[in-house]
Amino acid sequence: MQTNQTINDQELVKAYQRGNEQALTTLVQMHKQRVFSAIYMFVRDRYIAEDLFQETFIKVVDKLRQGQYHEEGKFLPWVLRIANNLCIDYYRKVKRTPKVKVTTADGTDIFKYIKFEGDNAQDAIVRKEAYVRVRKLVDMLPEEQKEVIVLRHYADLSFKEIAELTGVSINTALGRMRYGLINIRRLMEEKKIAL
Repeated sequence: MQTNQTINDQELVKAYQRGNEQALTTLVQMHKQRVFSAIYMFVRDRYIAEDLFQETFIKVVDKLRQGQYHEEGKFLPWVLRIANNLCIDYYRKVKRTPKVKVTTADGTDIFKYIKFEGDNAQDAIVRKEAYVRVRKLVDMLPEEQKEVIVLRHYADLSFKEIAELTGVSINTALGRMRYGLINIRRLMEEKKIAL
């Protein structure tokens, strides 16, 4: 069964391929936040992320115009794959390894958005300390595990989308999540950290 989102993506892609420029604008507006966030998590630089975001949609337009999009119902994962490949190409050019940063596109710490019950001053202090501890623990993980945890919990991608984006199987993505969580628990025990 297809979702309304899938049907809308398919209809918009077909409309754009028939010459409706507004359909492309609608597609970009629908997906820009998730695509930009995914790019930003890899490059950790807003200006580079903006450049790669634009380059991603230039490639999308070129491929749509050339009739190279044949993955009906999978528009967003297809765009994310293009973005991921551009991020990898970028890092090959600068000879660095991609790192996942735990901040949003505007530089805000993503742990700031974790919601806890209670709203008094003591809870706020405890919450702030917990943010710092969790962030340090996530930063200590191997890059592959950190990447999956951030993409799953903070970019809100499914394991299928993560697998497609990172070029691994769903089982590998699930395994990286599992080992990441195990490593966080182990680090908490080793460093005697309580949240």
